[in-house]
Amino acid sequence: MKKIIALGASNSKNSINKLFATYVANHLENTITTTLDLNDYTLPLYSPDLEVDIGIPKNAVDFNQLISSTDGIVLSMAEYNGLPTAAFVNLFDWLSRIDQNVWQNKPILLMAVSPGGRGGANVLKIINDLMPFFGGKVITSFSLPSFPKNFQEGRLINEQLYKELSEKIELFQQSLN
Repeated sequence: MKKIIALGASNSKNSINKLFATYVANHLENTITTTLDLNDYTLPLYSPDLEVDIGIPKNAVDFNQLISSTDGIVLSMAEYNGLPTAAFVNLFDWLSRIDQNVWQNKPILLMAVSPGGRGGANVLKIINDLMPFFGGKVITSFSLPSFPKNFQEGRLINEQLYKELSEKIELFQQSLN
């Protein structure tokens, strides 16, 4: 059994990205999924001065160890004003101080989910472009626009998007084997 992390890159208690990351991870075969919530890994706002004063916070060290112990990551990015959330960027900043190879060359299924029609296209591009510089091995990516219209009663109801997602899940699944 492969170990998978499902992460919605938002600190919203009702994160559609966390919900969708978990939904996708649960479609993987022969895996054990751990869904992570950024609210469980709160960190002070990163600054070099603070790092000197307090060192690396335990929550960052713990999150880094979870990445080390997993076989793959299903990451769904939230987009606030076209950018990654402050909570995600702050975690990323702290993790990069532990090791520049933040994602430790783990296979990643990178997604973005949005209530709007562009499906988090900006944040998906930003993070996809950054991943190779920080040990992120993006196997494939997927964007889900108009979340309330396309995801209902706990499932993706748009047949075309479901077919596309299924193909992406299969690619990611193959990378785990």
